[in-house]
Amino acid sequence: MEGKISTYKDLIVWQKAIQLVTDVYALTKTFPADERFGIISQINRAVISVPSNIAEGWSRELSKNYLQFLRVSRGSLMEVETMILISKNLNYINEKDFIEINKKTEEVGKILQGLIKSVQQKIILIKAA
Repeated sequence: MEGKISTYKDLIVWQKAIQLVTDVYALTKTFPADERFGIISQINRAVISVPSNIAEGWSRELSKNYLQFLRVSRGSLMEVETMILISKNLNYINEKDFIEINKKTEEVGKILQGLIKSVQQKIILIKAA
């Protein structure tokens, strides 16, 4: 059946988060080498957490645990947004790259928030049944 979601890999938010990881890693390769153990490490760990928590949460199915993993993913995304802004302020990122990555993080955030709301609604319906 077309459009059926049978694995976390079918989730648009997971797919876009994977692309965000790729883009952020490419961007941080241009940062000063002395930031390797600082902001580069921190931002890369945070961005990897986004799709990783979506995937891990998927295995929890419709439960409060799934919601918790999705919320952790959202928190990691906010961390990425913050570090991207800090990186721009430190002149590690130019305005064009900042705008591009920021748009992608916002898009992932909106889709992720929609998934969180959807899961919350399904949990409520299951409890009511």
